[in-house]
Amino acid sequence: MGIERDSLTMNPQTIQRWWRQRATREQRLLGAAATLLVLALLWVLALAPALKTLRQHDARATQLQATLSHMQGLEAQAKLLQGRSSMGGAAAQQALQTHTVSLLGKQADIAARNGGASVTLRSVSPQALGRWLATVRTEAHVQVLQSRLQRGAEGWSGSLQLRLPE
Repeated sequence: MGIERDSLTMNPQTIQRWWRQRATREQRLLGAAATLLVLALLWVLALAPALKTLRQHDARATQLQATLSHMQGLEAQAKLLQGRSSMGGAAAQQALQTHTVSLLGKQADIAARNGGASVTLRSVSPQALGRWLATVRTEAHVQVLQSRLQRGAEGWSGSLQLRLPE
């Protein structure tokens, strides 16, 4: 082939000689292309990721603040539950009965059983059910063992199996 091995090596003298052989217009175009390439690499590797991070900062900070608030609420609730003295079975049964009647009224029936209770619900609104579950969990120290609920047009119906403290 006629290509000498020495002509393919890239040493500074060879590059300078090659550059001087180019026309002024070609040198300017190659310089502009090299500058554009450097700027594109700078954008892709440094500036674009940094700008993306800055754009996402406010949303991420809001999300983290909400998570922190939720965790602090759970911490306060856990401390409240830890600080309370253990409630006996009869007191828990009474608290469950009182809160069920006051929050759900005739939409719920309670049947006490050994160490727990069964609650039957009829057309209870989601808000009332949530309030009742939160209240009996914190006030009567009740744990839900099993739930068989169905959502109807007028609310939730079904049964809950609860464990009371001993």
